[in-house]
Amino acid sequence: MIYSSYEAALPPGEQTLWENTVFRQAVFAAVGMVFYVGVAALDYHLLVSLRRWIYAFVLGILCLTLGMGHISFGARSWVNVQAFQAQPAELCKVLAIIVLAGQLGDDSEGLESPVPFLLSALSVIVPTFLIYLQPDFGTALILLVTWLGMCFLGGVRWRHMLLLGFVGVILAPLIWFRLEGYMRDRVVSFLFPTQDPSGASYNITQALISIGSGGWWGKGLMQGTQSQLYFLRVRHTDFVFSVLAEELGFAGSMLVLGLFVFLILRLLRIAVLARDSYGKLIAGGVATMLLIQSFIHLGMNANMLPVTGLPLPLVSYGGSSLLSTLLALGLAQSVVMRHKSAQSVLF
Repeated sequence: MIYSSYEAALPPGEQTLWENTVFRQAVFAAVGMVFYVGVAALDYHLLVSLRRWIYAFVLGILCLTLGMGHISFGARSWVNVQAFQAQPAELCKVLAIIVLAGQLGDDSEGLESPVPFLLSALSVIVPTFLIYLQPDFGTALILLVTWLGMCFLGGVRWRHMLLLGFVGVILAPLIWFRLEGYMRDRVVSFLFPTQDPSGASYNITQALISIGSGGWWGKGLMQGTQSQLYFLRVRHTDFVFSVLAEELGFAGSMLVLGLFVFLILRLLRIAVLARDSYGKLIAGGVATMLLIQSFIHLGMNANMLPVTGLPLPLVSYGGSSLLSTLLALGLAQSVVMRHKSAQSVLF
């Protein structure tokens, strides 16, 4: 899909091999699989025991990004490392799962008290705020929703979560007026997509045309008019699903959605099989992260949600996104490889 949505439309011979998005994504996939195997080989209990150091690393790298990061697409979200551009926020949302699993999994009985819930809320608010300052509202939202999902799986009492929701409703007007101007424009474009079809709503309109024109079986790879003729912008990242729907049609779209459903169900099964609350929360956190990110990406492509600029996991182009996703899946693999208790292993 990356080749079809981006490389196929470029004139030949105008870029080096390293500038080729397909080649770069293949390199990131190979490195990501090394990370996957390496993290799976580690006992996740070791990572949980290092959660304070991991949290300090998360805050440090986010502060470094704000101070020395590279600006791209209006956000200071990138750090240049030699020929690579890394997006630390992608890594941080995975590392935050380890930190939160350690906090919420220490004492499940203690969750009757609001203290563990409030401590986890304080822990997640700081990196979320630092990510928002970049500004990267989409990744900040993913981190918050992942935390809420882990609270639910960890057994946090409903009255505590309802109290947080009440506070959120009170603060909603303040949050709205503190949003960046382009963020408010995206919400308005979502509510009124025909109000400015050649401006803020342009890409949403093109995405809807792409999805609607695919029909049952699609136009075929590299045959999509919206992508091949440059009507659809950021088509290999934020709007890759629109290209997929146009070229592979309803059948191809359902196949991809089915694969995501299968992946999420397997992660939830790992959460059920986990030998302790730490493993349950890690697997559940990874499932929540991938579920909400996929849901938001699909929703904004179909104009069911405002545009937030989130890639589709494992499909969209982006080295940081691919590496962090494979790292998260490696964490889940570490949990399922150690789901049997020590006694059952001995006897």
